[in-house]
Amino acid sequence: MSELGLFPLGIVLLPTEQIPLHIFEHRYQELIGECLADDREFGLVYADDEGLRELGTRAAVTEVLERFDDGRLNIVVEGGERFRLLELTSGRSFHTGVVEPVVDEPDPADPEDEDRALALFARLVELTGAEVEPPERDVPQLSFALAGRFEFAAELKQRLLVLRSERARVRMLAEVLEGAAAAVEREREIGERAAGNGKVEPRG
Repeated sequence: MSELGLFPLGIVLLPTEQIPLHIFEHRYQELIGECLADDREFGLVYADDEGLRELGTRAAVTEVLERFDDGRLNIVVEGGERFRLLELTSGRSFHTGVVEPVVDEPDPADPEDEDRALALFARLVELTGAEVEPPERDVPQLSFALAGRFEFAAELKQRLLVLRSERARVRMLAEVLEGAAAAVEREREIGERAAGNGKVEPRG
């Protein structure tokens, strides 16, 4: 167990995922400043109207994009290990808490589910024209490497984050990607039909 500076946000950071952040509140300028000075991580925790979630992700600043005269920062952070928030602590201007690491169960993904997820990833990239490189198949926690390349809703990402089984995460992700691919294909079909004769033939 250890104490960690916390940054509650309405987004979820997955392990290995990189996201940009704009730091404008003075207390979080202080937190990020200390992390940069001491080369240490902070904890990013999903927060909404229901409060802080119990499970979050350690975040490391990988790049400072811009510094403003008033102290604001544009940075890029990368997700590291997951943690469980055991209790909030006080004494600093920013949130802090006692945390413990979260470790996966020994439950590797089914190779067929991995094949399916990777194929659906490639299909979605093709359909959307996104310039996104696929992860290597043998990366640790392929589920996070794949999910971190999509703009999923925070609630969905939090569900992935909480799961401690790579088998369950990859299976869940494959189902989500399959639904997303079907939706994109349906939109494309409607667009093509509408462009062809001005009419759309509804289907089931």
